Amino acid sequence: MPGTAFAVDIRTDQDTTLVLTGDVNRAAEAGIGDAYDRSVDGPGRLILDFSDVEFINSTGIALIVGLLAKARASGRVVVARGLTEHYREVFRITRLSDFLEME
Repeated sequence: MPGTAFAVDIRTDQDTTLVLTGDVNRAAEAGIGDAYDRSVDGPGRLILDFSDVEFINSTGIALIVGLLAKARASGRVVVARGLTEHYREVFRITRLSDFLEME
């Protein structure tokens, strides 16, 4: 159900993981942008972990597209991890899956 506050945690090991929690919508814009900016020089691939994401709306998809464009412009591989089957299908329909790896 929509309405869960967004948060993001940055984890690094051989890759850089943005662990997203809550709803990815307009309210997530600043958090996603800040996390990306802080992780831009992080190691390895950029992994977006959606395991604790409950809802993504069209604005959230646009935020992900923007982040993906920035990462790809710098030659960084982006991976989506932990998507529900519903959002895996949304990523396929919107063709986001053509531009990132899905685990």
